[in-house]
Amino acid sequence: MKIAVVGATGLVGSVILKVLEERGFAKEDIIPVATEKNVGKELYFAGKKIIISSVENAIKQSCDYAIFSAGGTTSKKYAPLFAEKGTIVIDNSSAWRMDNNVPLVVPEINPNSISKDTKIIANPNCSTIQMVLALAPLHWKYKINRVIVSTYQSVTGTGVKAVEQLESEQRGEDCAKVYPYQIHQNLFPHGGDFQEDGYTTEEQKLIDETRKILGDNTIRLSATVVRVPVLGGHSESVNIEFENDFDINDVKEILSNMPGVVVLDDKDKNIYPMPLFSKGKDEVFVGRIRRDNSNPKTLNIWIVADNLRKGAATNAVQILEYLVKRI
Repeated sequence: MKIAVVGATGLVGSVILKVLEERGFAKEDIIPVATEKNVGKELYFAGKKIIISSVENAIKQSCDYAIFSAGGTTSKKYAPLFAEKGTIVIDNSSAWRMDNNVPLVVPEINPNSISKDTKIIANPNCSTIQMVLALAPLHWKYKINRVIVSTYQSVTGTGVKAVEQLESEQRGEDCAKVYPYQIHQNLFPHGGDFQEDGYTTEEQKLIDETRKILGDNTIRLSATVVRVPVLGGHSESVNIEFENDFDINDVKEILSNMPGVVVLDDKDKNIYPMPLFSKGKDEVFVGRIRRDNSNPKTLNIWIVADNLRKGAATNAVQILEYLVKRI
């Protein structure tokens, strides 16, 4: 197979290459794609050198698949050009997620939304992926009416420059700022751009994408996105109101049986999910599972996952795996 990775030198792109190698694609023909200033430079993949290509050259090679992680503008411009050549595109930006003709896919939940004619597949937002992986089996069992989520999102979700800002501030050095404020020893309730209604675009993604993936526009959601000085992954406090009542032990069993989910929930031993332990892992960790005593049929859970792995690269490669097995 010939697989292009568009945005290969970025934070997510480098993890995509790593996950491709880990998950059985080491012998495939990998074509890394990056900006013009990087074309011709070398990367290492599975112990061998690969040369960075321009996007135009990659399109001409009629790849079997292309995994994009280069921003919405690039995806909007070039994904259709790859598709015209017969390449199936898996896009990690927000460009195609809410397009009615493009499936938004978490492989453990809705792979059947991909048809044989699909040429562009959208990878959901990192925060959405980890949340819906926990929500889906509970929705199937109890029917979700409402979700209130507050996220605690790693600087890695913003990119390399955000990581550099945090690390520079930790050392007490001046640096270029990608955030409106210092992030070291700070946090702020601001992710994405503010909308007219006071919500941010990151919060709106959680709302819209969850409904699309679960296939239920009746679910009511409210989100608050918070950026925190953490590198290991995103965390979420999620309050879920159901149509039907539940048993806590049944909830834990349902979550434990969901592929890709690991329950860490032992209050006597202080066992619960943390980004310190999620870093570098593909699983979504769920804990602090408890009934909301202030409202009937309502559950509180805490969800943590590595946003660069399952929240981006791993989910995209799992979509690729599904497509390859389908053929």
